[in-house]
Parts: sequence; C-alpha cells; structure tokens
Amino acid sequence: MKTVVLAEKPSQGAAYAEAFQKTKREDGYFLVEDSRFFNGLAYITWGFGHLVELIPPEAYKEEWKSWSLQNLPILPASFQFQVAKDKQKQFQIVKKLLKEANEIIVATDCDREGENIAQSIIQMAGASHKPKKRLWINSLEVDEIQKGFKNLKEGNVYLPLYREAQSRQFSDWLVGMNASRLYTLLLRDKGLNGVFSVGRVQTPTLYLIYKRQREIEQFKPQPFYEWIGNVHINTGSFEAKHRKQFFSKQEAYSTLETIGIKEGKNEGVVQKVERSLKKTKSPKLHSLSTLQGKANKLWKYSPSDVLKIAQSLYEKKLISYPRTDTHYITENEFVYIKENITNYSSALGVEIDMAFPEPQKRFVDGGKVQEHYALVPTKQVTDLNGLTEKEQNIYKEIVLTTLAMFAPLYEYEETKVEVDVNGLLFEKTGKVEKSKGWKSLFDTQNKSEDEEEKVAVLPAMTEGELCSVHVSLKEGTTQAPKPYTEGQLIQVMKQAGKDIEDEEVKDTLKRTEGIGTEATRASIIETLKAQRYLEVKRNIVSVTQKGKILCQAVEGTMLSSPEMTANWEQYLYKIGQEEGSQSEFLRRVERFLRSLTEEAPQQMIQLDQLVEKAKQEAGIGGCPKCGKGYIQDKGKFYGCSGYRKGCTFTLPKVICSKSISVSNAQKLIKGGKTALIKGFKSKQNKSFDAYLYLENERVLFEFPNKK
Repeated sequence: MKTVVLAEKPSQGAAYAEAFQKTKREDGYFLVEDSRFFNGLAYITWGFGHLVELIPPEAYKEEWKSWSLQNLPILPASFQFQVAKDKQKQFQIVKKLLKEANEIIVATDCDREGENIAQSIIQMAGASHKPKKRLWINSLEVDEIQKGFKNLKEGNVYLPLYREAQSRQFSDWLVGMNASRLYTLLLRDKGLNGVFSVGRVQTPTLYLIYKRQREIEQFKPQPFYEWIGNVHINTGSFEAKHRKQFFSKQEAYSTLETIGIKEGKNEGVVQKVERSLKKTKSPKLHSLSTLQGKANKLWKYSPSDVLKIAQSLYEKKLISYPRTDTHYITENEFVYIKENITNYSSALGVEIDMAFPEPQKRFVDGGKVQEHYALVPTKQVTDLNGLTEKEQNIYKEIVLTTLAMFAPLYEYEETKVEVDVNGLLFEKTGKVEKSKGWKSLFDTQNKSEDEEEKVAVLPAMTEGELCSVHVSLKEGTTQAPKPYTEGQLIQVMKQAGKDIEDEEVKDTLKRTEGIGTEATRASIIETLKAQRYLEVKRNIVSVTQKGKILCQAVEGTMLSSPEMTANWEQYLYKIGQEEGSQSEFLRRVERFLRSLTEEAPQQMIQLDQLVEKAKQEAGIGGCPKCGKGYIQDKGKFYGCSGYRKGCTFTLPKVICSKSISVSNAQKLIKGGKTALIKGFKSKQNKSFDAYLYLENERVLFEFPNKK
C-alpha cells in the first residue's frame, strides 16, 4: 500500500512529517513509516502553491499573442494548464509519486483555493482517478495533525469546492486577459502608454476608493453655527452644547430672540441628570480582516504584512489557521484555551480575573463554524523573545483578545445632563470609569484607542440646581469625508454594495462579505499598489492619475460596480453547492465580455480631457517642434505625444554610450545646454567630455575650452 500526502508548500509538509514516526527527508518529499496512520509506506510531498497554471492566450492561438482589438474577446474552447517553468522539477517528483499511489490524501490548506491547488496538480499528473481522502484541520500542532489523520474525510465530498474555485479562476483569467487588453489598447489609441490591468475584483475595489476620493475633491465646505453654554455650578463647571446646528448667523440669533435671551451670562437650571451603569463586553474573537484592521490602526501594518506575519505564526504552530472569516470557535477550542489560560497569561505577563468560566454564545457557537474557526492561540505557548517585534505584536493581540472573553465586563457610569436656559436646552454627556474589566488586559496594547475614547468627567450636581450659563456662538465648518487608511480598505471591500438598491444583490454581498475573500483581499490591495493605481503615504490611500483614468474608463460598466462580482459570486456559490454548472457560468462570462468589447470604445470619448492632463503630467516638457504635444519617455527614446498627428520629433536616450537623463533632456527641449557630461565614448572607443545642445532638431556637441 502506497499513500501519498499532498501538502501545499514545503513548510506544511515538514509540519506534517513531525507528527509521524520513522520519517526520512528525500529530495522533494518525506518517506514515512507509521502503522498508526498508514497501511504501508506514506510519502509526504508538496507544491509551491500553484505548481500548475493556466496557459497564456498565445498557447491556444498564435494570433492571440499580438494585442489587437480585432482579436477580442479571447475565449478558449476549453481551458488548459501548464507547469510553471521554475517548478518543473518538483512537479515531476509529485507526478511520479501520485502515479504510483494507491491512495492520495489531499492535505493542502483547507479552503476552496487549497482544494483547487491540489486537484489541479492531481489532474495534471494524470491521477484524478485514484481514491482520495481529505485532511481538514485548523492547526499545525502535532496532536491536531494526528487527530486529523485519524479522522480523514472522504475526498470526493470536496470536489464541488474545487469546481467553484476553478470556475472563479477561469472567470478571473477571462476578465483579466480581455479587459486589460481592451482598455490598454483603447487608451493607447489616445496616446497613453503602459498597460492598464483590469480585474473582476481589483477594478471594482479601485473604483470604490476613487468614489471616496472624488467625494473629497468635490466637497464644498459649509459654515455652520451652534450655541455653546459654559455652565457654572457650585461644584465646578463644564461646557454643554445646544443640539441644533444653524447654517446662518441670522437663524441662530433669531432662536435666542424668540425665547428672550442674549449672548453672555444667563440664569439657568439643571433640568435633568440621568446616571446609568453601562457594561461592555469584550470584542469578538478575531477573523483575519478584523486583525488586519486592528493592526493597521495600532501599528500601521499593511493588510498584506499582517497576513504574512499571521502565516508565519501559524507555521510556527502558535496560532490557528489565519485565513478565517469567522469570529467563533467550537467547544473543543474553548476547552483547551481554558486549560491553558495560566500559560498564556504568564507568557504575556498579564493577570486575568476569571469572570466567565463557561462558554458564551458571543464567542463559542459550533453552528457558526464552517471551514475554519476564529483566530486563537494554539496549545503551544512560546517565549516572546523568540519572535520578531511584529510577530510579538500580532501574537499578543490574538492571545489578549482570546483571554478577554473570560475577563469581567468593562463598566462605567454614564451621566447625561440637560441645562435649561429659558427654554433653550444645553446637553452634555460624561463618563466615569468604574471597572476596567477586560480592558485592563490591553492597557499597553490599545493605549492610542483609549485616548480616543476619553469623555469628560462631570462635577456632581442635582436636578433643579440653579446655575449660570455663559452663552456664546461657535462657528464651525462641515468636513469632507476622510480618505481611507490602508487598513480600512479591507472593510471597504467587505462592505461593498451597501449602496446597491437591488435587495437580492445586496443580500449576496452581505452573505459573501463583500468582494474578494478573506484570503485574497490583501493581495488585491498589493496588486493595485503594484499597478500604480494606488499610492499609500503615511497610511493614507490615494488614487493616482493612472488609477483615475482607468476608473473613468470603466465608469458606468459592470466593472465599476460590486454588483457584477455579487452576481458571479452568487452563481459560484451555487456551483459549490452543486446547484449550478461551470459551463453555464462561463457562458454568462462570455456574454459579458462580448458586450464589454462592443460598448467600451464609446466610453473613451469622455476621457479626452483627463487623458490630456495625464499626458502633461507624464511629459518632461512641451514639444519644441509642433508646440502642441508633450515630450514623453517612450522607453528607448524621448518622443512627442503628438506623433499620431504627424509630429516626428525625438531625442535619443543614449548618445555615444552615455545615457541622457530626464533633467538634461528637459534642458535640450527648452533650447538650453546641458551640464558638462563626462564619459562619452567615440567610435574609436576614446573617452571625451562635452555639453549637448539642440539645433534644427539635432543634438550637437559643444566641447569645453581646454586651457
């Protein structure tokens, strides 16, 4: 009997090997002899993520190699895969083992993408007919691995997840290949160079950020006025505010005139004093997205960094599977966490009062745990000194949030006061902390958050108490929406579609938690940054000129809205539930792409003004020949943006083996002379120094005077 265990990556394979007896490391796999789990020999091997990938368009048809509007849309009759060039050696090892296997255990990450990775490799290796089992675990600890191998699932049960993930992979390829070429070619016709990458998820995400930026840019601040009352009583003073805002001074003053009071000192009475004890529960256990948001707020870590750090902690067997979208655990996890409270507390140097020793539905609900449970520590506890600073911060955040579910509630007394000045009411809310409860665990971790939550402490007072109130008019200005931080982008994607009117689409986005998945959102943000659609400065996100052009190009199409992704995700979910077919889904994608190819050229007309601005920004100066175009970096030379209108002006980027910098090119096109450039090489390979200047569109040398 020969069993092959297929892991997703080497580190995962190594973690599995640690759980078994008699293991031997070979080239590309582990050989295992352990009769407790396997009848005969077992081979643990792995991919490097995707060992196989979809072939490029030109591998289907030679004419698809050239980027041409006439070749769109690109729609393969059937999809084909290839082995990535740099992964050939490992694939051959995996293929040989799979072909010889009597049984295959799929042990990639236990999610849709992990299933897709494994089944794609198995199919490419020609082993899809072999019997398969599925390992489904949330921790790489030895006892969890052993428990998982003792309770393997039937492999075919997860095939619908594979078909769902594969259908998503096909649709993303189709949209990426077609829409990217389409918009790149259309914008190139308008004189814009470069590639404009378009994606089913990345482009609607970019458009959501663009909408917020446009709201900020178009926002017109308005003044407003509000009445402030500085209240003085025997025990102290405080500032209160009238509830209503006014948008003109006249309206504000007429309110005072109506009730017969004036600015300045007035007599008042404390009309209402309401005190209530408030109790706050600890935050829910972390999913990946809430961890990403919290880490960005506290330490400005990017979502991508947080995922990498969490993945590292997972592979060190310190936390559960990081790509989780749930906030709940089952009673099994609750039991081991409770048993390890002392160890966790000691490792982090905190003390905890056990207020809730039994499971609470807010945290423990097996019915809400599907593929994975919330991010929690494993049974293994570590010395923090063995972790990097970033790993320490993320690990502590996960452990403290987990411990907090056992701690007492946070308690404070809230006081609401109303002061009456001849019928004009002034209000104030104050807060007095009674018990820090679970918040004491986060005293250092969440210091910045606590500072944001500070609320005034009010002096003692009683209802009916007389007071003096100094009434004054305060002018303010309405504020534009705030730009997104990088950490907020995850929530922007999760909440996508909240403004959509179609209730069915809105429900789909709510069920699928917006656009993207817990595992892919961080990489989508990184893609948008890599494509130079987004810039992040001091944690604030802005859309670049290139990003604005793409957003205006797709405006009004389904690519600008989460609605398309919602509809597609709705059907993809049906495929995963065996209620829909891949072929029908791909037919829908094909119809969309044919429609997009026909309609997109008409939308380019509205971009003329923005494209012209982009050309100016991308240019290094005005064209000295035609006077209308802009000199741009064309790669191997500098050339005029008006070349399609007949302007042939160019400047070489390399002269006599010497590169011409942008600053020197700018001097030339302005009719000036460059600085002395040293190191030119003649045809005889002799070195010389010279200035450059432009005359009749020719670049000429001027040699320095030699004394």
